[in-house]
Amino acid sequence: MSGHWIAVASAEHVRRGLQDGFMQVCHGKEGPLKRIKPGDGVIYYSPTEIFGGKDRLQAFTAIGMVQAEDAYRFDMGEGFVPWRRNIGWFDATEAEIRPLLDRLSFTSGRQNWGYQFRFGVLAISPEDFDVIAGAMHARVPHMA
Repeated sequence: MSGHWIAVASAEHVRRGLQDGFMQVCHGKEGPLKRIKPGDGVIYYSPTEIFGGKDRLQAFTAIGMVQAEDAYRFDMGEGFVPWRRNIGWFDATEAEIRPLLDRLSFTSGRQNWGYQFRFGVLAISPEDFDVIAGAMHARVPHMA
């Protein structure tokens, strides 16, 4: 059975991954990527447009499926060599989280709903994945 995840990153960082077919989480740490397996669904939540910025985006910005390859290191220069996983991204649009807060099990009834994202990766239910995918108008192939 496939897992379903939310990863957290600024929209500018997510767009780099969309362009090149990969994901990174938690400033390039390997550990969180080990929990995510081939065939798992991943949705990115972007609290901001720019990393470290004060702007608020608070939207789901990408959705896809983890590919079969293992996590790998990638040299981005200046001594930064983060871990990545390859992702097959789905056609989708960005979707604000606020209209979904009462429909998602991990945010419903929670005043401090953003606290859920503090570790950078969050396992979610298949039902929550479907709600977000619908809001993103994502073309999601059947997941095992």
